[in-house]
Amino acid sequence: MRCINGLLRPQRGTITIDGKNIEKMKIKDVAKICANVPADCNEDFNLTVQELIFLGRYPHVDGMWWESKRDEGIVLEAIKQFKLEHLVDRRLNELSSGEKERALLAKAIVQKPKVLLADEPSAHLDLRYKLEVMENLKEMASQGVTVITASHDMNLTSKFCDRVVMLSEGRIIAAGKPSEVITEERIREIYNVEVSIFKDGDEIFAIPRRSIR
Repeated sequence: MRCINGLLRPQRGTITIDGKNIEKMKIKDVAKICANVPADCNEDFNLTVQELIFLGRYPHVDGMWWESKRDEGIVLEAIKQFKLEHLVDRRLNELSSGEKERALLAKAIVQKPKVLLADEPSAHLDLRYKLEVMENLKEMASQGVTVITASHDMNLTSKFCDRVVMLSEGRIIAAGKPSEVITEERIREIYNVEVSIFKDGDEIFAIPRRSIR
């Protein structure tokens, strides 16, 4: 994910988006097509929620004045989508982890990206917001955005993701549909945990039973 957004260079090969090598693109041009949602953000800037979300429009600004009516409309729509209306004037260091995560997702969405990279997007959220965030990401995917997430939540992963890549110690162990990748045998082998896998139609759910010592 860090290679895709230009923070790291791949050791081999190249990464292209729409046929363009991202290593040859300016950072601002990469930001026009690729949005990043980190697991946490630096609070030193002490921005308000609204100021943070407006930063997502910066890559698309031409000229000095960037808070156009169109920008304002896009930002207000994202604020409403993630139910942040009551937090717009709050500073980042005043937010809970879940509130901050929703603000970061709103900032990414206003970039109108073709690729969205989300690091543990549901990690700090309660059950309702976990589902709402993943539903929003799934909706973006249905509209043509390539959404890539890193997650330890196998149940949310299996419910919302079309394709899963399972990693262990930096190596790809398996890749494919959730039902092909998330199995009792593979989880036992990689995580030393016994689970029971239940199926509900096309969805699967992993219930942890015990650790293997």
